[in-house]
Amino acid sequence: MFRLSQYMREVLAPTPLQPVRKPSGPVVIWNLIRRCNLTCKHCYTTSADINFPGELTTPEIYAVMDDLKAFKVPVLILSGGEPLLHPDIFAISQRARDMGFYVALSSNGTLINSSNIQQIAAIDYQYIGVSLDGMREAHDKFRQKQGSFDASLAGIRLCRDHGIKAGVRFTLTQDNAHDFDALLQLMDDEDIDKFYLSHLNYGGRGNKNRKDDAEFQLTRKVMDTLFEKSLSWERQGLHREVVTGNNDADAVYFLHWVKRRFPEMAEHIRAKLQQWGGNASGVNVANIDNLGNVHPDTFWWHYGLGNVRKRPFSEIWQDTSDPLMAGLKASPRPLQGRCGRCGYQSICNGNTRVRAQQLTGDFWAEDPGCYLDDEEIAGRLLPDQAQSKQINASSRTADSTAA
Repeated sequence: MFRLSQYMREVLAPTPLQPVRKPSGPVVIWNLIRRCNLTCKHCYTTSADINFPGELTTPEIYAVMDDLKAFKVPVLILSGGEPLLHPDIFAISQRARDMGFYVALSSNGTLINSSNIQQIAAIDYQYIGVSLDGMREAHDKFRQKQGSFDASLAGIRLCRDHGIKAGVRFTLTQDNAHDFDALLQLMDDEDIDKFYLSHLNYGGRGNKNRKDDAEFQLTRKVMDTLFEKSLSWERQGLHREVVTGNNDADAVYFLHWVKRRFPEMAEHIRAKLQQWGGNASGVNVANIDNLGNVHPDTFWWHYGLGNVRKRPFSEIWQDTSDPLMAGLKASPRPLQGRCGRCGYQSICNGNTRVRAQQLTGDFWAEDPGCYLDDEEIAGRLLPDQAQSKQINASSRTADSTAA
């Protein structure tokens, strides 16, 4: 997860480098239930509005929470399916809050309504993320339910009006990119606190030329727009939180943007990004699914590390006998191809590995979702065109003088 707004603030008001503080434990994204009232086209859990057998019981969930607390896990993100369909969601949430976890709720927002908003407010979730995958027409098509956009936006408004920090989560695809600018405008119109851009976590483009690939060009255009909007918000003093996920190449692309827009800040931002360190799957990010299986992150549901019914999460997470976990926790990771040659491994950390694994069967193959071209991953900050022209003109002047 790349916290864009944090580094944009560093561009405008730099702070000294401080010693790196390692998290006490991983952030745990917990899919408490697989049932959902929607059937979204890009759902990584393939949820449906049915009961799934074998899910952890509430007492089992509490026992896992005790282990997570002892293991010094700082954050629980309660997800689904739709977590508000869990019959004990408020009891689970309250227990987590009472234990001192930072507790967030990941919801589609349609079930946040006047009948439960007081219960939601009483929990005092630190954050509620609501998915909006475009404006009304595009969102309803993605969610495959008419009226879902209006219901989700109503849920965000209820949270805002009750003093609950709520944000928009947007998954970028070719089918909804046309609504990106309108969603950013919605952030202003509705005074929403946070915007999370999720890249669709898939592969398949292989070694196509990244300069010409239409999907990569779309990603770059969206990221350029997001950088400028984040900059505008900061300059206006709005300080909205802007985050991107599932493509840590965003940080390297941002560094090149800084070089063009604020060249004097490029090395400072490089140092700050190196302290962050890029992809944290299997290290500082974990997932527990509805059946109790542990995964390096939410997109590794096809690859289990163990089950909390058989072994405590704390044991599973530290076990590097699994080859995937051994590699994810290695520094540097055993990356191959373009990722192995990349000069920005210390910033990106090889990106999310699941795309490479799904495409090639190899955890460590180059990431097919990296939208940077070969020059941009060479490890040097590229000058912009104007600077290049200046450099070339200076060289010609020097040559003529010498002649």
